[in-house]
Amino acid sequence: MLTLGALKPPLPPFDADTAARKVRLAEDGWNSQNPARVALAYTPDSVWRNRSEFLLGRDQISAFLARKWSRELDYRLVKELWAFAGNRIAVRFAYEWHDVQGQWFRSYGNENWEFNPQGLMQRRIASINDLAIAEADRQFRWSGARRPDDHPSLSELDL
Repeated sequence: MLTLGALKPPLPPFDADTAARKVRLAEDGWNSQNPARVALAYTPDSVWRNRSEFLLGRDQISAFLARKWSRELDYRLVKELWAFAGNRIAVRFAYEWHDVQGQWFRSYGNENWEFNPQGLMQRRIASINDLAIAEADRQFRWSGARRPDDHPSLSELDL
């Protein structure tokens, strides 16, 4: 039996609208840079592959995100729905950040997500590449944690 507190809508199976909403909610969560909040979107035993790191469960996910956002400064992320079926969603994304020396990067990647019936992500597989960019080449310059609704998508930016 599902309890309301255990639900993380939208729930699978996904359609085009609910999959797109799930992607935007994930983007908003990651842009908050709040590891504890973001970890709650995953099952307690969620399995991750992020680049060459393999994580298991919310505690490892939260610790990973804290390390990530302590290194990737002024982080701004845009996600875009690529495909969906049943309880799975494929996403492409790009994010911009700089290191402590001030070098800017744009990181590009793809994620495959699998959700449980309550809408929590139980598996995340991410492949990511980093490209050093000049500060003048940045395209994600909004203020605040949430990307404005009228900010161009990855497709509109030709990324």
